[in-house]
Amino acid sequence: MTQSEKRRYLIEKLLSEQPQYKDMELPDSTEEQKRLLRSLMNIRAPRPIGKEFLKVQDEYLSEEVREKGVIDSEFLPVSPIDSRLAFWRGDITTLKIDAIVNAANSALRGCFVPCHSCIDNIIHSVSGIQLRLACDELMTKQGHEEPTGKAKITPAFNLPCRYVLHTVGPIVSGILTKKHCQQLADCYKSCLELASDRGLRSIAFCCISTGEFHFPQKAAAEIAVRTVTDFLQDNTQIEKVVFNVFKQEDYNIYKDIIL
Repeated sequence: MTQSEKRRYLIEKLLSEQPQYKDMELPDSTEEQKRLLRSLMNIRAPRPIGKEFLKVQDEYLSEEVREKGVIDSEFLPVSPIDSRLAFWRGDITTLKIDAIVNAANSALRGCFVPCHSCIDNIIHSVSGIQLRLACDELMTKQGHEEPTGKAKITPAFNLPCRYVLHTVGPIVSGILTKKHCQQLADCYKSCLELASDRGLRSIAFCCISTGEFHFPQKAAAEIAVRTVTDFLQDNTQIEKVVFNVFKQEDYNIYKDIIL
């Protein structure tokens, strides 16, 4: 099957699960088909699906990742402050590293809003539907929502990293408080401790809580760098920590702090 044939197959299978969409016609353009596929993956509840679907999906998503290009974290420039710190602006789903961090919500099952721009949605879309199934298994076993500042680990499936660390950052709906700051520090510390406990040597952090959760960007960056550097003083397991940013404003903030 060509990449186009795989995409059509996946769309048709996902549409067949939704009786209300059974008569929907597939769009002609590649970009519209990609958007439809991502939307269907985003809204799909965490339930099993056939092995053939997963095989085709994995082949399709792996090729999509390859076409975007994979960035090896080993070759990212390091900070003059600490050679274990790296700073990089780019798409975290293209990063080859032991683990990337996902800024999740408390349900920890991904973003269900079709094609939403949050990192949670993007990571789940690139990883594949197995990621939501893995998260659902963890949360069903736990029996309650994920507390702010804690972290869970899952395989990365079709991402070029090995694992995804899911953490729930604080939501800042008004004035920034000491509690918000401590909770954000806990997110970074929990992820680092979990990675270290699992024997991982490298980890990439997104800008936790600064998007949909409205944590002030400069304060968040200062907490992130301080928490990571404090942790690394006493830990030799973690050999590289990447601060990944996407927005120019975040790039400028981190550049001033660690370069």
